[in-house]
Amino acid sequence: MYMKTTHHISVTVDPVFLEDQSIPVDKHYVWAYSIWIENQGPEMVQLMERTWHITDAQGVGHEIKGEGVVGEQPWIAPGATYHYASGTPLSTPSGMMEGEYHMKTKSGRVFDVTIPAFSLDSPYETASVH
Repeated sequence: MYMKTTHHISVTVDPVFLEDQSIPVDKHYVWAYSIWIENQGPEMVQLMERTWHITDAQGVGHEIKGEGVVGEQPWIAPGATYHYASGTPLSTPSGMMEGEYHMKTKSGRVFDVTIPAFSLDSPYETASVH
């Protein structure tokens, strides 16, 4: 698991390679990831938008922006955790993701929360990164 706390908001990510949805001969590799967003601060916050930076094993990057997550713009109370799951395909057997959640408080203050960089690893990756 990967974890990062920014502005009293903790983001934890757990990625999993989906063998049953991947087709290596077609260069199609799929991962699911579960995310927990914990509000450790004193104010209610709303996740308004997200920005993802996805990089494949060849260093090719893509940026994805959108409202909320999985069709929601959740409010997260102090001490509460919001959980969701999503996924991403790549044309290479490994890669990485990172990003930001664009949040606001009930009082209207806006701020960004860092989504920690996490590896997308599969058993089909033959190169050693380190």
